[in-house]
Amino acid sequence: MNWCSNQERCGGCYYQEIPYEEELKIKEEEIRSLFAPLVMGDFPFEGIISSPKKEAYRNKMEFSFGDQEKDGPLCLGLHQKRSFFNILNTEDCRLPHPDMGKILLATREYFLDKGVGYFHKKKHEGYLRHLLIRRGEKTGEILVSLVHNLFAEKSFSEQDIMQSLAVKNVRQESEENCVTETGGEAESIQDKKTFISEEALLKGWCESLLSLEKEGKLEGHFAGILHTKNESLADAVVNQGTEILYGKDYFYEELLGLNFKITPFSFFQTNSLGAEKLYEKIREYADLSNTAVEKPLIFDLYSGTGTITQLMSEVAKEAYGVEIIEEAVESAKENAKENGIENCRFIAGDVLKVLEQNKAAMNQSGDIAEGNSADKEENGNILPRPDFIVVDPPRDGMHKKALELIIRYGVNRLIYVACKPKSLARDLEPLQAAGYRVKRLCAVDMFPRTNNVETIALLQKEES
Repeated sequence: MNWCSNQERCGGCYYQEIPYEEELKIKEEEIRSLFAPLVMGDFPFEGIISSPKKEAYRNKMEFSFGDQEKDGPLCLGLHQKRSFFNILNTEDCRLPHPDMGKILLATREYFLDKGVGYFHKKKHEGYLRHLLIRRGEKTGEILVSLVHNLFAEKSFSEQDIMQSLAVKNVRQESEENCVTETGGEAESIQDKKTFISEEALLKGWCESLLSLEKEGKLEGHFAGILHTKNESLADAVVNQGTEILYGKDYFYEELLGLNFKITPFSFFQTNSLGAEKLYEKIREYADLSNTAVEKPLIFDLYSGTGTITQLMSEVAKEAYGVEIIEEAVESAKENAKENGIENCRFIAGDVLKVLEQNKAAMNQSGDIAEGNSADKEENGNILPRPDFIVVDPPRDGMHKKALELIIRYGVNRLIYVACKPKSLARDLEPLQAAGYRVKRLCAVDMFPRTNNVETIALLQKEES
């Protein structure tokens, strides 16, 4: 039995035909082989933690518009293996919740029927680019955004129009004896193109999605339906302006008893139930007491929507989250307020630049020269000196200079969370050279059926 209809063509799933237990053994051995030669001293590897769900676990998907073959019909899904251009229809993908597949199919069929073309990477013309879908595992709330190019007559594919909207309408008119000559047919096609506005097009798409919910075809429910403008040449989801077609521009997810507001482009772990396993392990590694007389001041760097920051707040005097995406920072502030957490502070800025500002503000003793913590936050994102640091950087890891500045703080312990183990492996060299040693290390399978895995390392500075 095939895993899905694109089993041999899609590069999304790496492990498809083997039992999950065997997949875990392979991943565990890969992590062991990667870190065993690098870790100085004892090798405290604790193995791998399995994901609570093996499929339908992804709470976020970014699908691409295109075609599977040159001048073929409109497709919407994932890239074909080893192909930059070919797109596969992936409504039966088993990594996200089935609701996403139904939304994908309805979207593709709607725009195919309207004769709307996709954005051509070489020609730099066309309308449809990506479909972003996010869905709360605990809440069932769904947020969708259609990412598109500038709307123009070239947004419509002549071939698709001839095959769908125009031909269908001309046939109907012929039956009514309204079009009797070839010239009349061509004029009718042009008229149909002229009368389709972007507003009407998007409204129709929105209504087609809402009908899925009204007809009981979805298990979840829409929190918001959006559209996002993207005129950049890069083949990536770039937000150059987002507008609401229905509902709101965020949804909620719940993790470990806390609620989190998530916006379209803010970072949030893609496996909600797996994230709970990950964060429980982080708290275990931190080994901090909520009853301690002297609680530490904690930095959460690359904090996203402030998940780790808030989960660590109970054992912190103050917890500071630093995140470059401003909308994620605003969500983090609102999340903390809604969760009744008062000792979290969130800073919008690039981690490297924020750390450089703090370095410039330090006096020779390594302390901030003037002002209380509130003043420091308002004055150019200047932060107090941390006692404990958690870093959860993007896949490529930390900038070399940012890592140097983190080491400069000289905290006794820090936790490194890596969604790409090789990035952690690379950064271990300067950390160990600075006197840090790996005290605990484990993997968390956040991405079943793929060849990716999350790793967590607790590092402690040895006394010189």
